[in-house]
Amino acid sequence: MNESEIARSAKIIAVVGISDKPARSSFEVADYLSRHAKILPVNPNLKTWKTLHCYASLTEVPGDVPIDIVDIFRRSEDVPAVVEDAITHGNVKCIWMQQGIVNEEAARRARESGMIVVMDACLAVVHRLAS
Repeated sequence: MNESEIARSAKIIAVVGISDKPARSSFEVADYLSRHAKILPVNPNLKTWKTLHCYASLTEVPGDVPIDIVDIFRRSEDVPAVVEDAITHGNVKCIWMQQGIVNEEAARRARESGMIVVMDACLAVVHRLAS
């Protein structure tokens, strides 16, 4: 499955590092994606994003909720912890590191756990081009 197919087919997207500030790229991307998929906001510093409950971490998302994409808006060095949380969740298909975010070791770990990995690409841009 290529990036376009992943982006187009996603029904549930967890956005890790989501912001409640409209000028931030994580807000803009999540806002766009929310018109095409269910968003699970993840940020330990927020209680809600728009009207949605915000999870402190992926491990708080119930394990029976299938996550098609974990869209990461965190520094590259923070990605391994997010990948470990995705592995703990156990029901994640894809780790997507936003534009400018690359972590080869975390990518390897995610792939070993059966997840697809995309690095250094904006999910909203890929989705727009695929639609």
